[in-house]
Amino acid sequence: MVSTFPPLADALAAGPVVLDGGLSNQLEAAGHDLSDALWSARLLAEEPAAVIRAHLAYYEAGAQVAITSSYQATFEGFARRGIGAEQAAELLARSVELAREAAGRATAAGVTGPLYVAASAGPYGAMLADGSEYRGRYGLSVAELERFHRPRLEVLAAARPDVLALETVPDAEEARALLRAVRGLGVPAYLSYSVAGDRTRAGQPLAEAFAVAAEADEVIAVGVNCCAPDDADRAVPLAAQVTGKPVVVYPNSGERWDAAARAWCGSPEFSADRVAAWAADGARLIGGCCRVGPEAIAELAAGLGR
Repeated sequence: MVSTFPPLADALAAGPVVLDGGLSNQLEAAGHDLSDALWSARLLAEEPAAVIRAHLAYYEAGAQVAITSSYQATFEGFARRGIGAEQAAELLARSVELAREAAGRATAAGVTGPLYVAASAGPYGAMLADGSEYRGRYGLSVAELERFHRPRLEVLAAARPDVLALETVPDAEEARALLRAVRGLGVPAYLSYSVAGDRTRAGQPLAEAFAVAAEADEVIAVGVNCCAPDDADRAVPLAAQVTGKPVVVYPNSGERWDAAARAWCGSPEFSADRVAAWAADGARLIGGCCRVGPEAIAELAAGLGR
């Protein structure tokens, strides 16, 4: 099923568009154990109905774009679980189909469109499942990273999402590889870095990292995700200034994960009150990441008049 709505790039040109929140947040709230190297991608094969319900909760909350459960879905990751290339490709395509199914159910339930699907492609480190997705610097060349990303992106693009979500990218060099990998696929993309302060997780200045995408015709938005809300405040105007493109922003709640206690700590800092400032600074694709659920997205959407 292909979207019949106007292209997402046109929607962004017309004004802010609401992204969803953390998919894992919603799946865990529903009682699903995601302590697995495949993370939410495991449910593509085992409990696809749960993925549909999670997407639907966000559409019903006011999200206009659902990000698929393919962030940690790779041929290599599936192979470690004994899943061959053909079935892995089917599961990647299924991630787009499940989000489309949720959009259809939302529309049938009275949610007004347009409703879009963003096919998630996480960084190389997400496949390793060792935390290196928040460090970058894997010791691989740009060409090697491009060869890793291209097959998965080809499959996701063939499933006809509205946009490819190149998200939580820790390193400008990996961004270069991803931008090379999406060329010629016929599907637009957005590029979103994971950052700490005014630098990528790999330590590059954000201005330099954003500039990587400035001339990429395939890229319809550039920005940050899976970061602290304060970091998003600083990054949004910079991304707009450096690239001249619409900005994508979806930070975490602001809580911190205590690995020793295996619990979240601190207080949420994500607030719909920040949204107006992000929009004023050039943000056009706005949502939340880890620990940001449907209630927060509903507040965000209301703040944007959606």
